[in-house]
Amino acid sequence: MVVSAIPETQTQASTWQWQNWNGLPYLTCSLLQDWQHGFFTQQFYPNGPETLAKILNPDAKVYRVKQVHGNRVLTAGEIEQEIRQQKLEAPENRFPPADGILSDRLQQAIWVASADCTPVLIGDGQTGMVSAIHAGWRGTAQRIVPEAIARFVEYGSALENLRIALGPAIAGVVYQVSEQVGAEVGASLISKELADPPDAILAALKSLPDPPILDDPHPGRVRLDVRRVNYLQLIELGIRPEQIAIAPQCTYQHPEYFFSYRRTKAKKVQWSGIVSNTNSLKSGNR
Repeated sequence: MVVSAIPETQTQASTWQWQNWNGLPYLTCSLLQDWQHGFFTQQFYPNGPETLAKILNPDAKVYRVKQVHGNRVLTAGEIEQEIRQQKLEAPENRFPPADGILSDRLQQAIWVASADCTPVLIGDGQTGMVSAIHAGWRGTAQRIVPEAIARFVEYGSALENLRIALGPAIAGVVYQVSEQVGAEVGASLISKELADPPDAILAALKSLPDPPILDDPHPGRVRLDVRRVNYLQLIELGIRPEQIAIAPQCTYQHPEYFFSYRRTKAKKVQWSGIVSNTNSLKSGNR
């Protein structure tokens, strides 16, 4: 079980900044100041990555995937290869299934869509490589963010050089799920050797400082903080707290800025993207 105290996450207003493009708001994170990036709001809908990328870097090549709530992470090159091999030409099938993208060259703009799920943007301050991840509760249960970190390491990254921003998503205080779902996500923090029943997993997580599982007044239900679980997974890997920032915005509680499927059941999304940059460490500029 995970029972040690975990330091507080970075959610200070100073870590997150509102930007403006033609009167439309989007968020950036100071941890990623060396990369062109943005967590875009519903005000940009229905524009997709091809349009939004021009705001960040009009010369960057755009990459996205067909998100399936799994833990598959592809490089930009692998996306191109799958499109060629599978001839994914139909509009609904032109992107390979995955929920994470890793850059493998400079000037690549990589994107994920979200409504209540967590958009995660990561940059390596040494290599300039970046990643964009869609982490809902299913992907979090399958440890998609650690999968992305493993791919960084595979390509030569050191953990201490990573900077990780978890963008606007539904907050734990309003995200009601079944105890079964809560335990399934919580099990991602439990050693595989331990076969604890769901109630033991939930009890252990509730005992943590700033717990990712909260009580709910309805029987058989709990409140789940998905971003907190992702944070704990990162800490478990050896990532330092100061390398991680969590946006204070909640998609469910801020309807003026964000779509929320839990709130409206509408299938509308906002996009988050980041551009790879091999000169990030030396230049100190976005």
